[in-house]
Amino acid sequence: MEVQKLKVRLPSGKEVGLVEALGFCYDVSDTDFQVLLTLTSGGPKTEDELSASLKLSKASVNRSVNKLISIGFIERAKDQNSKGGRPRYIYKSIDPELMVSKIGKDFEYCAKLFGDLAHVEIKSP
Repeated sequence: MEVQKLKVRLPSGKEVGLVEALGFCYDVSDTDFQVLLTLTSGGPKTEDELSASLKLSKASVNRSVNKLISIGFIERAKDQNSKGGRPRYIYKSIDPELMVSKIGKDFEYCAKLFGDLAHVEIKSP
């Protein structure tokens, strides 16, 4: 089954997919998710390779890789084959099991924050 099609049913009855959940918790856009999915399933790539394979502008890819690095989902390494001029980087996703563990811990943290907030609100007059 494709990752984009995975859904969970919330207590409200609404079905939410992984992309929506990641968007809520990490502010990940569809473009960010496509970059992440490409790196997870297709291996390390440069911005140029990502741009070409996803048919996105280099600026869009650059924004996505920077966001995904800041979240901790992907890593950047200097391309050893890069000659002179501006350095070129290769991007790769972190280990998928580590990513799943990180997402689980972060979702638990978010749930605790909301639970604490709800508890404070219920106790307040």
